[in-house]
Amino acid sequence: MTVRLTRTHWVAITAVVLALLFAGAATVASAGGDRRTTAAGAPGGDSADAGFARDMAVHHQQAVEMSFIVRDRTEDADVRRLAYDIANTQANQRGMLLGWLDLWGLPKVGSGIGPMAWMKSVKPSEHAGHDGHTGEGDQAGHETGDGSLMPGMATQAELDRLATAKGRQAEILYLQLMTDHHKGGVAMAQGCAGLCTVAPEKSLAQGMVDAQQSELNLMADMLKERGAAPRS
Repeated sequence: MTVRLTRTHWVAITAVVLALLFAGAATVASAGGDRRTTAAGAPGGDSADAGFARDMAVHHQQAVEMSFIVRDRTEDADVRRLAYDIANTQANQRGMLLGWLDLWGLPKVGSGIGPMAWMKSVKPSEHAGHDGHTGEGDQAGHETGDGSLMPGMATQAELDRLATAKGRQAEILYLQLMTDHHKGGVAMAQGCAGLCTVAPEKSLAQGMVDAQQSELNLMADMLKERGAAPRS
């Protein structure tokens, strides 16, 4: 694993995010800067665009949370750097997604619209955690309306385990949890890339797919270095 390559990779992703942000700003400006004008041409509250923005914002928030946890549980420079990169990138992307909802005049939580309703191709079993359970009883704030998790999300019990693990144990658990998380995120982003209609959002989703696929390869190598492997 090469640290320089990892940093370069995320610098490139940050540049893409900034470019998309400016593209979105230009779209608003061309509409005259009027919130009502922007909202008039915005996607509906039950659209794939709105659903993806809401769900991925929640999904990203957990990735940020896990990354901050592991930075306090290990002194390993490579894992801490990866965690920082993931937290920084996904926090920025989360801000963009929530910002689009504001520009579209849509609530950040869809009333009567369950998580993942926009992505009809996702089977109920794929909403669960890595072992197929729904996480009922141990998941705080990340459940769908039927008690299941969004793709790849960790249960509260798993987050608690990460918060008490130390050193190599924490590194391995974080990499395994984040691998599951990325796999779920890739599936969601691929869904938006195919179903969303707002061009900047589709581009951002495809960028997420490309970046997180690369991260999956990196984390597989990091797990191998630690004598471990992805859980699934």
